[in-house]
Amino acid sequence: MKTTLLFDNLHIALSSIRSNLLRTILTILIITIGITALVGTLTAVSSIQNAITSKFSDMGANTFSIESRGSNIRIGKKTMRQKNYSYISFREAQQFKEEYNFPAITAISHQATGIATVKHESLKTNPNVTVTGIDENHLEVAGYSLEEGRNFTRMEVEAGRHLALIGKDIKKKLFPGTGEVVGKMISIGGIRYMVAGILEEKGTGFGRESDNVVFLPVTNVRQNFSRANMSFSINVKVRDPKLVDAAIAEATGLFRNVRGLTLDYEDNFNINKSDNLAKMLVENTATVTLAASVIGLITLFGAAIGLMNIMLVAVTERTNEIGVRKAMGANSKAIRNQFLFESVVIGQLGGMLGVFLGILVGNIVSMAMGSPFVAPWKWIFLGLGVCFLVSILSGLLPAIKAAKLDPIESLRYE
Repeated sequence: MKTTLLFDNLHIALSSIRSNLLRTILTILIITIGITALVGTLTAVSSIQNAITSKFSDMGANTFSIESRGSNIRIGKKTMRQKNYSYISFREAQQFKEEYNFPAITAISHQATGIATVKHESLKTNPNVTVTGIDENHLEVAGYSLEEGRNFTRMEVEAGRHLALIGKDIKKKLFPGTGEVVGKMISIGGIRYMVAGILEEKGTGFGRESDNVVFLPVTNVRQNFSRANMSFSINVKVRDPKLVDAAIAEATGLFRNVRGLTLDYEDNFNINKSDNLAKMLVENTATVTLAASVIGLITLFGAAIGLMNIMLVAVTERTNEIGVRKAMGANSKAIRNQFLFESVVIGQLGGMLGVFLGILVGNIVSMAMGSPFVAPWKWIFLGLGVCFLVSILSGLLPAIKAAKLDPIESLRYE
């Protein structure tokens, strides 16, 4: 009996929607816009958060770096403050690497320049290539993989061999064909290097062009890109992420000894966890989420007013129909439920369309960020739930008004 009544209400609701098609479509569109703004923006924010997490997890959530100099990074209302200290010499970095016995991988690197021009025969790149000196552990610690060729060996790094690992952008510019690249010669600043390997593509993110790079043995960079007070970075990848804090504590103690610091001196170096900046960026997307929620809720408030208006008009236009139904035995509860059901149908039609468009818009952003497809189930259920609540609240006053109509007066209404 209840199932039959449900289908009867659905049939009457759809008939009413068809008879007032233009007003109904406009109301559905208003609801759709609100839900699209809400679900779409929140899906896009989830995509951005995934992209941020992915970009920084390339370096590993279980990595940290020891550096000599830092800068104040401000994102929103938060500032990551760092002090400027004296440079880290190659001797200090090498001593730390040899003496650090924690279960971790330690790598030494130094950015030689960010404005290099790389040449191969008659072809050359723009003067915006980043040249970095690395050791044999850097690729693993920094999250790089090789597409072709091989990594440097420890002996090659110690000997300062003229070898190079190049990013995909360098390969595309200097070796546009499909031939073998490994073993070919390139030149940087007039110095020739043999290509030992091609790095897998990482893409661009947060101002870093990860594929427009050349890696050289760090000892070779010391010799050929030498300058006063060269400062080297020490990067550590802890094998167990749960031990990162313990690893940092041990690294701090060891590097204090390497620097010759006594107990009454503060640390004269910076230790940065790789996920600190990522956390700051993710936390600041909360502002975008709040703004999107406010915009969506304001739009839904307008939709609620429109839906209430269309239902009040429907009550007025269908007064005679209400009188007939009451004369045939329908009680006030049945009339009230009928109008509430119609309001819910309209709201859910707008909600489902808005959720679909919201997911579509959000995942267009996801594709642009290079993130996988995002299905924000939490926001989907939230959007449909909000639409249901809006429908009930909007339809309640018209439904009560319809339920209270006198059947005799309704039958005489024209």
